[in-house]
Amino acid sequence: MNIRTIIVGPLGVNCYIVFCPITRNAAVIDPGGDAELIFNEISKQNLIVKIILLTHGHFDHFGAAAAVKQSTGASLLMNDRDEILVSAAAESAVFFGLPAPESFEVDGVLRDGDQIEVGEIRGHVIATPGHSPGSLSFLLQESVFVGDTLFLNSIGRADLPGGNERQLMQSIRSRLFTLPDETAVYCGHGPATTIGREKRYNPFFV
Repeated sequence: MNIRTIIVGPLGVNCYIVFCPITRNAAVIDPGGDAELIFNEISKQNLIVKIILLTHGHFDHFGAAAAVKQSTGASLLMNDRDEILVSAAAESAVFFGLPAPESFEVDGVLRDGDQIEVGEIRGHVIATPGHSPGSLSFLLQESVFVGDTLFLNSIGRADLPGGNERQLMQSIRSRLFTLPDETAVYCGHGPATTIGREKRYNPFFV
């Protein structure tokens, strides 16, 4: 499994392109903006994008979703509990002084335990609500893509609409910290980390 990280959008979201080196099939996770940067990497790697995965419905994580979907023909998948946040994206963007993202249609609903296939890569969905009602993490081989649920030395915000701090902490403890310590954690913003490191050193848990 190969992973390319592209920092996109005015809020510096990590967009991940995960692809199978054998089939060149790919998933784009959280295309938050700067569609051309994403397209350039897809072209450079000669990839066939099959799915677009959204960890949650905050506008900074899907600013380029419509463009990527239109360009690649990939299916866009997310949890339906966050569709209300997608509907409020224009209002949220204005609050930050940013233009509203282009709207898109969701092709399928992801729920806890759903299987993910990207070429020969296998994984599944982990429901991790708290930062938002429908926040998801994607476990692909030995890596987990957590959106804004967990960060290096920190956790996601729970004070935004739909956030729940108690639920967020429970998601991290019961759904993420139960993964093997060596599991790589790819966050929605900032550097990657590991489950073991966050269990030992994250100040919210020690």
